[in-house]
Amino acid sequence: MNPDRFTTIAQQTLATAQGDASTRGNPEVDGLHILSALLAERGGPVWSILEKSGADPDQIAGVVASELDRLPRTSSGAGSGGRSLLEIMNKADAEAKALGDRYISTEHLLLALSRVDGQAKEVLTTFGIQHPVVMQSIEQLRAASGVSHMTDQNSETQYEALKKYAIDLTEKAQQGKLDPVIGRDEEIRRCMQVLSRRTKNNPVLIGEPGVGKTAIAEGLALRIVSGDCPDGMRDKRILALDVGLLLAGAKYRGEFEERLKAVLREVTASDGGIILFIDELHTVIGAGAAEGAVSAGNLLKPALARGELRCIGATTLDEYRKHIEKDPAFERRFQPIFIDQPSVEETVAILR
Repeated sequence: MNPDRFTTIAQQTLATAQGDASTRGNPEVDGLHILSALLAERGGPVWSILEKSGADPDQIAGVVASELDRLPRTSSGAGSGGRSLLEIMNKADAEAKALGDRYISTEHLLLALSRVDGQAKEVLTTFGIQHPVVMQSIEQLRAASGVSHMTDQNSETQYEALKKYAIDLTEKAQQGKLDPVIGRDEEIRRCMQVLSRRTKNNPVLIGEPGVGKTAIAEGLALRIVSGDCPDGMRDKRILALDVGLLLAGAKYRGEFEERLKAVLREVTASDGGIILFIDELHTVIGAGAAEGAVSAGNLLKPALARGELRCIGATTLDEYRKHIEKDPAFERRFQPIFIDQPSVEETVAILR
């Protein structure tokens, strides 16, 4: 089978499985080697699918490791492809075609493992992971990520982009990992007021470095979790977008653009349930722009204009004037909220 039919992650998975079989001295690559390689991609699509299916990937990985230790070993011809591997690959190909996908991904490998008789299928069945369950979880994952088909070799990287490139402040607030915000009641109230408006409902917090702009976003998350907010905001999630992570490792033209598009698809799919917090908003204006590439700012504008994206920005006054005010299409989507330094009394309360 042509390796180019597989997504980049699926190719890496098969290479890892073959390397594992060779290192262990197993005569052939087995479904267990593939399942082990799939589970090694912590936080990857298969990990999410198993969690959505109600299983603990760590527990499955432990059982797989024990089963791998029991496989027969040989001193020659180790790690070669065999009938089992060929059957799994053919079944994965059939699964991809059934879903209308151009490329075979790790999802299809997992679906194949849940169907091809062998130890991998037995392990999955033990944890309640059967073909219909996997298929349902894949559909949920695709719907949440706005991915309908595997159209290119990097389609899998678009799954759960928010989990990779953003921090859920409301989740941190629920877990008690955010410090209480002191003396910013008026700014938080104003922020909620702007977010509740019909138009120009994206606040941008403007203040000098260190005055506590990020703390206001955290304070808003704390208010939402405690229920101390307007009814229309009770079920919202505040996610802090990390532009640095979006840019990190994006070597090829269009790679950053695809990552940001994946983030925006998930935000859109939430139907208003997610509010993005973008610190250093001015850096977004030209982020990712290269020869022939589209900047993050130009990708955000249409989503903001259609009301599909609700966000809170943060920047300094100088940077706001230098970058955002000079871009009218971007500037008119935001409502400035000026943040002053805390008073002496507030500073003392914070220090306590």
